[in-house]
Amino acid sequence: MKEIIRIVVSLTVSCIVAAFVMGTVFAITDKAKKHNEHLNVHETVLGLLGYNKANPAPSDLRLFTMYRYIIEDEKTKNLGYMVPVAHEDKEGYELLVINLKGEFVERLRLDIAPEKVAEEPDRKSALRAVIKPPRTFTYADSTIIAKLGGKRLAYLLPGAFPGFKTFIEVMLALDPSFKIMGLEIMEHEEDPGLGGEIEQAYFKNQFRDKSFEKIKGLKVVKEPLPDEYFRYLEADKTKEDMISRKEIAEIKSKYQDKDIYALTGATISSRSVTVGVKTIIKKFTYRVNILDSVIAGQRIPVTF
Repeated sequence: MKEIIRIVVSLTVSCIVAAFVMGTVFAITDKAKKHNEHLNVHETVLGLLGYNKANPAPSDLRLFTMYRYIIEDEKTKNLGYMVPVAHEDKEGYELLVINLKGEFVERLRLDIAPEKVAEEPDRKSALRAVIKPPRTFTYADSTIIAKLGGKRLAYLLPGAFPGFKTFIEVMLALDPSFKIMGLEIMEHEEDPGLGGEIEQAYFKNQFRDKSFEKIKGLKVVKEPLPDEYFRYLEADKTKEDMISRKEIAEIKSKYQDKDIYALTGATISSRSVTVGVKTIIKKFTYRVNILDSVIAGQRIPVTF
């Protein structure tokens, strides 16, 4: 009997120690993982804005993140925008609630520090303090707004859509007129050598500089990618003396309004990205125009 008790106690202690060790390791690695994810997003954003080690971002570049939620109860459904605001020279966040008709409903001040807003648990805690049952809230998406010299420089849109196999995750950069500044493929599981080529410059750079009007009717064409266009799309990876600025300007003018050339053997993946990009941009432009109208009408002191 004593031997059984000793074994049980030993096993219990071993389990407690193992659980503590595993929990500690998870906490440390999870924190590191989140840090790396934030760093990767930050570097991607700067890259899409044209900044890198050779061309560092200016000191007055500022990035603001806005979060969109669905707020509903048994009778109504509204959109809630968690927006950065300035109050008496102090930055914070407010929840701006808009109904599905695009009309202002209410604005609620949130108790959350700007440096904490990137963490989902902190956002949830701040929202629970102002969104009381029976109302509920569900996270929808986020937008990063880049501001330079007191003016909006770009919108950075994280997004995801179905690919040939699983979801494709992207980051889009739009200028204030909603022209595409750049596209980055963040994660995918398309077939290597086929759909996996969506991450290559000669495919994703085809979207760059497309105007909003062109985006609305953008299609995929099953034609060979012209050699000169390929050189232009890959120019960022080539030496400067391999393609002149004059050539770049001429080729850009020639192909800027063309549709997207499909990847060889991966038309479905090519079309998935094209349709996904179009959908993200069309939905965003509709929502942000309504949001800006409400912000102006209510004179909300947003920092972006």
